[in-house]
Amino acid sequence: MGVLTSKQLGYMKSHELCRLATASKDAKPHVVPVIYAMDGEDVIVAIDYGTKKLGNLRQNRKVALVVDEYHPNHAVMVEGECEILERGKEYLRLLRLLADRFEYYRKNPWGEGESPILKIRPTKAVSW
Repeated sequence: MGVLTSKQLGYMKSHELCRLATASKDAKPHVVPVIYAMDGEDVIVAIDYGTKKLGNLRQNRKVALVVDEYHPNHAVMVEGECEILERGKEYLRLLRLLADRFEYYRKNPWGEGESPILKIRPTKAVSW
């Protein structure tokens, strides 16, 4: 295994909403809730063109995210590097992974070049 412990990975696989933090090249932060799927340890997120998070990621590929719940109080925070995919075999594989996980994506399909997919590779993880 890599950065995530098996317990952290299991926790992340059992949830589908996280808060994704990006920052501009000037380190101005931006945090938004997003749904995600897991691909091994990598966190997979589909986003839209024209968003602040995509603009930030084009300037600065470092991200952080947190998956949490209040009752019981538990969370996993991940720091990582983000790859932006827009076309190709890997893009299509990740698109299938998202469609398998989320009914919304099955009901509202898209193709290459219509919506970027983020592949976040963890570099650090902390849980509480």
